Amino acid sequence: MDKISRNEIVPAGGAKIVLAGNPNVGKSVIFNALTGLYMDVSNYPGTTLNMACGRYGSDVLIDTPGVYGISSYSEEETITRDIVLSADIVINVVNAVHLEQDLFLTQQLIDMGIPMVVVLNMIDDAEREGIQINIPLLERVLGVPVVSMIAESGVGMSDLQKKIKFAMPGRVDPSLMEKINKIHPPASPAEALLILEGDPVISARYGMDPGTGREALYLERRDKVNQIVSQVVRDTSESASFTSKLGRWMLNPVTGFPLLAITLWAVYELIGVFLAGFIVDKTGEFMIDHYEPAVRSLLAVFTSPGSVPNTLLAGQYGVLTLTVTYLIGLLLPLVLGIFLVLSMLEDTGYLPRIATLVDRNLSGLGLNGQAVIPLILGFGCVTMAFITTRMLSSDRERRIAIFLLALCVPCSAQLSIIIAILAGQGATYLFLFVLFMFCLLVCTGTILSTFLPGGTTPLLIELPPLRLPKIKNIIIKTWGRTYQFITEALPIFAGGTLFLGILDVTGLLNSLRNFLAPVTVKWLHLPPEVADILVMGFIRKEFGAAAILSLHMMPLQNFVVLLTLSLTVPCIASTMVIFKERGWREGTIIWLSVFCLAFLIGGGATRLLEYFNRFGCLQIPLLSGLIILVTFGLLALFRKRPPWKTYEKLN
Repeated sequence: MDKISRNEIVPAGGAKIVLAGNPNVGKSVIFNALTGLYMDVSNYPGTTLNMACGRYGSDVLIDTPGVYGISSYSEEETITRDIVLSADIVINVVNAVHLEQDLFLTQQLIDMGIPMVVVLNMIDDAEREGIQINIPLLERVLGVPVVSMIAESGVGMSDLQKKIKFAMPGRVDPSLMEKINKIHPPASPAEALLILEGDPVISARYGMDPGTGREALYLERRDKVNQIVSQVVRDTSESASFTSKLGRWMLNPVTGFPLLAITLWAVYELIGVFLAGFIVDKTGEFMIDHYEPAVRSLLAVFTSPGSVPNTLLAGQYGVLTLTVTYLIGLLLPLVLGIFLVLSMLEDTGYLPRIATLVDRNLSGLGLNGQAVIPLILGFGCVTMAFITTRMLSSDRERRIAIFLLALCVPCSAQLSIIIAILAGQGATYLFLFVLFMFCLLVCTGTILSTFLPGGTTPLLIELPPLRLPKIKNIIIKTWGRTYQFITEALPIFAGGTLFLGILDVTGLLNSLRNFLAPVTVKWLHLPPEVADILVMGFIRKEFGAAAILSLHMMPLQNFVVLLTLSLTVPCIASTMVIFKERGWREGTIIWLSVFCLAFLIGGGATRLLEYFNRFGCLQIPLLSGLIILVTFGLLALFRKRPPWKTYEKLN
């Protein structure tokens, strides 16, 4: 809260100016242009959402999350509501192509009585679509200044700077104003309107019952917006442009999924193969061969090699060696790459179309269509996939996605070794591995969706026009997000490696190895040496998987080790990101849950495979049918209302 408060200090004579609008309308571009890229990005108190503050002359400019209305029904709307209520001026950014949709928020802001300016952005896209807007008439109808703009190229920015000084409240319907004036004792018409619309938080603030006329007010507002659009918009298009047709192809399942497959393949090749493979290998090699020896040589002047301080700072888990190697050699290339790809997908307008296309397929897992990006990218690097869960719209969905990634999605480095080992034993075990992992993903997602409170967030998403990305915008977004992530991750990684170092120097790490031995021998029916593989897998999963090659085990044992290792908690880098994204308390719960489930499922798979192997060979059709039957049985059980929830409802 302290950081936010500092950001929101308004100099004497200055004003608090707030940018508000639907998602993907160009608010961030306008924010960067007005503030000269001087900003402070921080989490809003009590949420995982970011807000940006910057200086605009003697004023403070605040960029809010994209919303479709002002209310208390989501994190984004709650944040925007609180900031708008304290604003002196609102700059409402509207997509000129989707005027009928975006003006609903505009009219609500006008009804709140806040001085404002409307920015009609993407006017060039509207013209290409054959949409002509009578801006002078729109100004008269709304009663506020309207600026036409192409924010990405800076067209109209000087007009906006001039018209900010002339911001004014818009035209409120007299009958609505009469209802607002009857509400007492709110301090502003904006709060009175929200009480009329049934906002529970604002109503409780004044000890009043929430209004019951929300639906009627919304219908009246929608009718008014439709009338305004019919007055000011003229459609001159005779045929849709190629980009419009391409946008429709991306949403049609027949053409959309092949286009999505091509896009995800390209993303995987860029991040999963080129960055996670080639670039990270080079940066990691540089850090290990040059940086770490230099640090150890420097520390040798002050501490003796092998001493506790030297081990904690520059040992196998050294704060100055492993922390920096992971952050710079491993994470930095991946974070830059993933934020670069996300910025490009956002700027082109393809990302919301991907989410819309796969939304129905992921709803059973408690996720909406936006989750396809983290799940796919997890097969390249689970660490970067955890980072991209920030794009999901609710905390519940971020929690489900992170748990699924931690349990069921092996990274590319580990997957390549798994394929190499299992393929050498025949297609039977490779097929079973894929079947096990897929069924676990579906069942786990369904169970989490059933037990976690809340529901899947409806995918209410803006579909902006398709366009070529702007290099400047991509660079600014990528660098800003990367810098913020690395600075936040540094203390968490340092703390994690220090903890491992303490375990190492005190001998507790070796005790952990001995603790795991009975589990691996008695429960998993594996050699004692497998405990070392599991500990190595915690450092880097592919290290543990590769170490299997040094052991001489039966094919069934190799399968059990690889399955258990894939299900255990991710490597130390991914673990630190889990703690960063979910906090230490919830991160520990996720870590322990995944750890226990991995051994539980591994032991169950051991007994199942040993039973079928008694017949001389694995009965693949029968075993596969059993796994699929159990999966469908669980889906049928948990996708209906569970008996305990029905009982709770009756009582």
